[in-house]
Amino acid sequence: MSQAVLDGVRDLLPAFRERADEAERLRVVPEASIKELEEVGFFRLLQPRRFGGYEADPVTFYTAVREIASACGSTGWVSSVVGVHPWQVALFADEAQQAVWGEDTSTRLSSSYAPTGKATVTEGGYLLSGKWSFSSGCDHCSWVLLGGLVFNEEGQVVDFKTFMVPREKYQIIDVWHMVGLRGTGSNDILVEDVFIPEAFTLSMSQTGACKGPGQEQNTSDLYKLPFHSIFTGTITTPIIGMARGAYAEHVEMQQKRTRAAYLGEKASLDPFSAVRIARASSEIDAAWALLVNNVREEMDHVAKGERIPLGLRLRVRRDQVLATQRAIDAIDALFEASGGRALAEGTYLQRAWRDAHAGRVHAANDPERALQMYGAHEFGHKVDPGMY
Repeated sequence: MSQAVLDGVRDLLPAFRERADEAERLRVVPEASIKELEEVGFFRLLQPRRFGGYEADPVTFYTAVREIASACGSTGWVSSVVGVHPWQVALFADEAQQAVWGEDTSTRLSSSYAPTGKATVTEGGYLLSGKWSFSSGCDHCSWVLLGGLVFNEEGQVVDFKTFMVPREKYQIIDVWHMVGLRGTGSNDILVEDVFIPEAFTLSMSQTGACKGPGQEQNTSDLYKLPFHSIFTGTITTPIIGMARGAYAEHVEMQQKRTRAAYLGEKASLDPFSAVRIARASSEIDAAWALLVNNVREEMDHVAKGERIPLGLRLRVRRDQVLATQRAIDAIDALFEASGGRALAEGTYLQRAWRDAHAGRVHAANDPERALQMYGAHEFGHKVDPGMY
């Protein structure tokens, strides 16, 4: 079934390319694109089978995202971050899973994980308030996953949790006016003194330990992987897809281009142009190969019933942030070598350049922190596995 989903996604790519300008104009992914992705089963890839999902391996999911982003960066980004949420919902208590999918297995969720909200302990759960930014695709979703610090009666922080909130209990504030990823509709979420039952929360200490109460019902190895491995990959993969799309357009443009400044020479005959695409393609391939290889290695450990080594989890993050950088370096090199026509509105190259740099500022793509943690571990220093 996973292959059928991939085939269905690839059939949709021409339509996504045609709607890329519309997505930017609307500042959200067109509803038609979301509906088509739903119809081919994309949003079910990481969803539990007991709720009509496919429990596909993460590489299949990332491959689909990469293809989508190669046609439209904003659509790829929203597909990735919305499409990964079923994986985390599967870790919540069964009561929460049933609330999301019990009546409608096509229910979608958006998120904003930065702990900008405040939760106070109360009987049976928490009172949650706060304002969260950058909830990509929220207009297409009826639940949201929000990060928040938990405070006890003495005002001390006692936990960092993800809170699952239904649409009727939060507001979407339209603030998304950006130069990159303009079609993602990454608006703000506002919550004011909403009661969240305990079952609708998940501690980051649990996910950091590759655990969650939902594993009792959802026993697949898929749900035993590290949160930070799965989720950071969903941020890098669309950027790799953008680089692939930029590469394809650059090669096509250069085959048609003549360079007036060089006496009408065909750009494709320029040996330096050939070197540039060789370097760019290698960076893109390396980014993808390392991401895929690392996730598969983690999956092998889980399949054997082994604990995933901390060094491997840190390597996942090391290669993930560097994959983002490799993809952006490739896009930059291709864009700079494409000539003035690449600046025209409607070209994939200029949009990929803007979208990729917008994606780079996501917290998951902060290279220094991830690289420092990897290096510290190599030197024998203590590293908190809950964050990676």
